[in-house]
Amino acid sequence: MEITNQVILFIGMIFLVSILASIISARLGAPLLLVFLVIGMMLGEEGLGIRFDDIQTAHLIGSLALAIILFDGGLRTSTSSFRVGLKPAISLASVGVLITAVITGLFAAWLLELHWIYGLLMGAIIGSTDAAAVFSLLHTSKLELQQRVGATLEIESGSNDPMAIFLTLVMVELIISGQKQLDWLISIEFIRQMGLGAIMGLGGAWLAARSVNALPLTPGLYPLLALAAGLLIFGATAMVGGSGFLAIYLAGIVLGNTRVQSVQNIRRFHDGMAWISQIVMFLMLGLLVTPSELLHVALPALLIALVLIFIARPIAVFLSLIPFRFALREQTFIGWVGLRGAVPIILAIFPLLAGIPEAQIFFNVAFFVVLVSLIIQGWSLTPVARLLQVQIPAKTHLVQRVELDLPGQPDYELAGYQVEKGSSAHGRDPQRLVLPDGVKPVLVIRRDELKGPEEITSLDVRDTIYLVTPLKHLELLDRLFVSREAPQLADDRRFFGEFTLDGAARLSDVAAMYGITPPEGSEDQTAAEFLIDRFGKPVVGDRVRIDSVELVIRKMNGDQPEKVGLKLL
Repeated sequence: MEITNQVILFIGMIFLVSILASIISARLGAPLLLVFLVIGMMLGEEGLGIRFDDIQTAHLIGSLALAIILFDGGLRTSTSSFRVGLKPAISLASVGVLITAVITGLFAAWLLELHWIYGLLMGAIIGSTDAAAVFSLLHTSKLELQQRVGATLEIESGSNDPMAIFLTLVMVELIISGQKQLDWLISIEFIRQMGLGAIMGLGGAWLAARSVNALPLTPGLYPLLALAAGLLIFGATAMVGGSGFLAIYLAGIVLGNTRVQSVQNIRRFHDGMAWISQIVMFLMLGLLVTPSELLHVALPALLIALVLIFIARPIAVFLSLIPFRFALREQTFIGWVGLRGAVPIILAIFPLLAGIPEAQIFFNVAFFVVLVSLIIQGWSLTPVARLLQVQIPAKTHLVQRVELDLPGQPDYELAGYQVEKGSSAHGRDPQRLVLPDGVKPVLVIRRDELKGPEEITSLDVRDTIYLVTPLKHLELLDRLFVSREAPQLADDRRFFGEFTLDGAARLSDVAAMYGITPPEGSEDQTAAEFLIDRFGKPVVGDRVRIDSVELVIRKMNGDQPEKVGLKLL
C-alpha cells in the first residue's frame, strides 16, 4: 500500500515539474519538448536511477501517444486551410520525405561505413518532420504565420508520419529477409497502406460524427466517445494492414470540421490529452536513452544532423514545392521548420524490436539528431520567421472568449472586451456601436455590477462588454475595442501600411493618387485581380512592391482579397 502511494506521489510530482517547466521554457525561449526530454534523461539510470529499457512497452506508449497527438492535430486543422496548404503539404509529406531520407541515408551510409540499405533505414527513421514538435512549437511560440506557410507546415507534419513509418518498415523487412535491392512490390504495399488509411479514416470519422450527434449522452462523455472512436479507427486500420496514423489524423480533420454536438468540450478535452501525451512520450523517451552512450556517436550524429538540416531538408522542400507559387523566403522557412521530435526516436525502436545488430547505433543517432534539431531549429523559430517576413501581426489576444455550443450554430462565441482609453468604443453608447452583421452586445459589467446594454449610455474605461459574435468578426472587434496606441495595432500598421484600400479599387486610380506607375497590362485591373494574378491563391500578408509603395493583403473574403494595405516605402 505504501509503495502504491509513493508511486502516485512521484508521478504527480513529475507531471507538476514538467508543467511548471513550461514557464521557464517560455522565458528562456527553449522548446518545451526539449525540456521534457532532458527531464526524462535526468530521471533515468544515469540521473535519479530509474531504469527503463522495455522496448515493447516504449513502442506501445509512443504509438498510442502519437496517435492521440495526431488526432488532436486533425481536430485543430480547418479545411479552409486546404485551399492553399493541402497540395504542397501532400507533396512534402510524400516526395519531400523520400528525398530527405535518400540524401540523409546515403550520407549516413558513407559516414558510418554501412551498406546502403542500412543507410536508407537511418534516413527513413529521421526523414519526417514531427507532428508533436511542430504543433507544440507553433502554438506555444504564439507565431501568427502567413496562412500559406502555416497551413502547409501543419498539414505536412500531420500527414508525413505514415510515409516515414512505411519507409522504415520496408527497410527493416528488407534487412531481416536479407534482400539487397528494392522491387515494385513496395509500390503496391504503399498504395495499400495509404489507401486503406484514407478510406477507413474518412469512413470511420463519418460514422463517429453520426454517433456523436445521435447518442444522448451527458456532455462529459462526448469527448471520451470521440477519443474511443479515434483509437478504434487507428487500431482497426492497422489490423487490416493500413496506416493507422494516417487514418486517425484524417478522422480528426473530419470530426473537427463537422457540426457535432458538444464540439467545444471535445476540442478542449483533446487539447489536454495531447499535452499529457507529449509529456508522457518525451519523458519516457528520455528515460529510454543512456546519455553516456550518446557521446560515442556524438560527432557522426552531429554531422548527420547538420546535413539533414542544412542540405537534405532544404533540397527536398525546394524540389517538392516547384509546382506551387511559394516565394523563396517561404520555402526557406518551411525548410527550416523541419523539426524532428518523438517520431524518429519511436521509429528507431523498430530495428531494436526486429533484433537488427546495428539497432542501438540507429537509436542513439536518432536521439542525438532530435536533440540537435530541437536546439538549433526549435530555439530559432521565432527570429527566423521575423527575418524571413513570414510572420503576420498577431491578434490582440486581449479578448475573453467562450465558445457557444448552439445547435446548428457552432461558429458563434461570447466575446468580452475591457474598454480601453483611446479605443473607438470609448465613450460610445453600446447600442449605437457600428458593429458587423450578426454581432449583438448582450452584457456590460461596470464595477462588479451586471447591466444590460440598454442601461448604459456611455462606455467608460474598464467597463467590460460582452457580445455574441460569429468567429469571422473577431478581428474587426479587436480593432474596435483596443486602444489605437496599443503595441499590437502599431505592429499592425508597420506590417500592413498606413492606408487601407478596398480590393475593388482600380490600380489606375491608386497610381494616379500616389504618383506610381502600375505594371504593364495591369492598369485596368482591380487590386484584388492584380494580386490574384500574381499569387494564384493569395493569403493575408502577401505583398507586392510597385515603385515607392507596397500592396499588402490585409483581409481575405474566401479566395478574394477584400482589404489591401498600402505601405509607403
